[in-house]
Amino acid sequence: MAEKIVQTAGRDALGGFAPEFAHFNDDVLFGENWNNQDIDVKTRCIITVVALMSSGVTDSSLKFHLMNAKKNGVRKEEIAAIITHTAFYAGWPKGWAVFNMAKEVWNEEIPALTEKDKFQNSIMFPIGEPNDAYAQYFIGNSYLSVISKEQVFIANVTFEPGCRNNWHVHHAKSGGGQMIICVGGRGYYQEWGKDPIEMKPGDVINIPAEVKHWHGAAPDSWFAHLTPAVPGEDMSNEWLEPVDDEQYGKVK
Repeated sequence: MAEKIVQTAGRDALGGFAPEFAHFNDDVLFGENWNNQDIDVKTRCIITVVALMSSGVTDSSLKFHLMNAKKNGVRKEEIAAIITHTAFYAGWPKGWAVFNMAKEVWNEEIPALTEKDKFQNSIMFPIGEPNDAYAQYFIGNSYLSVISKEQVFIANVTFEPGCRNNWHVHHAKSGGGQMIICVGGRGYYQEWGKDPIEMKPGDVINIPAEVKHWHGAAPDSWFAHLTPAVPGEDMSNEWLEPVDDEQYGKVK
């Protein structure tokens, strides 16, 4: 059975000045009407907020009923939808006024953005999910998001700071190899026997088949690159030894 609603605000504020009004407020409006079981309390809260908003009431009584709505299970997403819907019929300025008050009541703290979130907000392609299928070939955490499966297969690979893949070779009888296009952050590409090449957004590296190489993030930056599929014949990947700390320490 629902908890009985008890109200004393009428008598607390007006018991001596207007006892009859206090009686109707505490005993009839809340004592009887709000305890009627034909409508659940959450619905009554919503109806009351809509009625007050439609009447242009945006004082402490509205704040009380917004708080009451939250207490009785109205979620932030629901109250936002309720206010938006009512604003179309009751008036847009009333919606603004009620939203300003509702923001104070539904004051859930927004979790601070992680460094991953901040990097995601800086690039136009999704970071995707942890690159678990290839995790054994990476030092550090990487993420994979498939951008296109039709016509040309394209994936976005994201590296956390310090993450890099192992030395590897893309084999092919003809054609093949790899193309990487930096779309965010700062990273490096290195061919065996050559100096690392720094990569920034917009940089493109074309890697022929049979070239031993690695690529990954700079020590202090996230890094994301696209990898369009390069057509070829009898293609395969050969994963080799990790890029050890001494090798990686040469990048700046």
